[in-house]
Amino acid sequence: MKNYVIISIVIFFTACSQNNSIQPPNIIFILTDDQGYGDLGIYGAEDITTPHLDQMAKEGAYFTSYYATQPVCSASRASILTGCYPDRIGIHNAYSPGSKVGLNPDETTIAELLKERGYKTGIFGKWHLGDAPKFLPRKHGFDEFYGILYSNDMWPKHPQQGSIFNFPEIYLYENETPLRVLEDQTFLTGALTRKAIEFIKRNKKDPFFVYLPHPQPHVPLFAGPKFQNTQDRGLYGDVIGEIDDSVGQILSTLKKEGLDENTIVVFTSDNGPWLSYGGHAGSAGIFREGKGTNWEGGHRVPGIVRYPKSIQPNTRIDAPAMGIDWLPTLVEFTKSATPNKKIDGASLVPLLTGETTHSPHENFFFYYRTNELHAVRHKDWKLYVPHTYRSLNGREATNDGFPVPYDRNEVKMPELYDLSLDPEEQNNLANIHPEWVFKITKIADSVRAVLGDRLTGIKGTENRPVGLVD
Repeated sequence: MKNYVIISIVIFFTACSQNNSIQPPNIIFILTDDQGYGDLGIYGAEDITTPHLDQMAKEGAYFTSYYATQPVCSASRASILTGCYPDRIGIHNAYSPGSKVGLNPDETTIAELLKERGYKTGIFGKWHLGDAPKFLPRKHGFDEFYGILYSNDMWPKHPQQGSIFNFPEIYLYENETPLRVLEDQTFLTGALTRKAIEFIKRNKKDPFFVYLPHPQPHVPLFAGPKFQNTQDRGLYGDVIGEIDDSVGQILSTLKKEGLDENTIVVFTSDNGPWLSYGGHAGSAGIFREGKGTNWEGGHRVPGIVRYPKSIQPNTRIDAPAMGIDWLPTLVEFTKSATPNKKIDGASLVPLLTGETTHSPHENFFFYYRTNELHAVRHKDWKLYVPHTYRSLNGREATNDGFPVPYDRNEVKMPELYDLSLDPEEQNNLANIHPEWVFKITKIADSVRAVLGDRLTGIKGTENRPVGLVD
């Protein structure tokens, strides 16, 4: 009996030791720029071939109702890294070179939380959360940075340079060191992919977080030589084809290095397509409008997650999710500490692992453009409050690579759409369902009280300080 007890104790402590030594999952977060919902095969594209991303979706989960948090670069990226609505942390629009603002160093990013958990962290691509020294990636939890500090069109070759904009040279950086001026960007997607793969191989014995925010397919478009003239949708399709190949290289590396089962790979876009660039823009699929608007085409983008250890193949998720949800999701998967400050996101782990089919959000989502509340999604209802927005109004943008001017449209009265029956947002039901207009308007008013709204002159009560250059 005594020997049995001793053996049992040894087995127990051995098991505990083994469980404690199990490495938390690696994370690779791939973000594209201005890619639309309809630009992948799994989401209905017929003129772009994306075998690796389609396979990734089949081997994991894909969202049919995933939303970027705002339909513009800097704000959307800030919410991914912090789990907050951008208005809570004072980030609006897309920062230009030399901006005096950026992501406040007092905010806690997913990179910082993972570093506390023992992760190696690297970003390879576009930062766009402030180019002043105090806002750079290594001030926000990243061990390594290789890429550009803002959008790839913010350079002297911008088609409107000298008329509206006056951009300086754009530099490729390694950490805080500018390596060289970018004259041509055809090499960049491949270089970022190689840097990410090198990082994975160097850090395979430790848990790692790779953030790979590709500058493409934001205009100007650039595809590597081997990918040019390979897709039916012209240069834009070639660019997406190269990004798909990049994903394939990364997934292949994980398998070769024995990291496949224990690595979470996320693929999504920062907002919908920039429609005024014509054939150099992506497709929103069936959805209305695109980047810069709060209609579905501006926010609804691809969302794919692969994690063989916990996510079953062919998991389709129709419940809504948003960019604010990644931080709490990755915190739960990695058993990391949660931020001390309030966040807005909720964990998607129960959805991804099949525990539920319901969104973790009660009122779902609040759609801001800069610091103006434009819409609220509640269940399957989406209510638009009065505001102005940009649109081509059916005009075709034919001069690829040079933007067509937008018209300014106005939502004068609340508009209500049932997304379950009308995802294209064509049938305004506000007059038929005034009770829902009234209910969701009350929700909108409560959101304004918290996050503010420039249109109504309401200053939010829970906004945090903006990151400013001293």
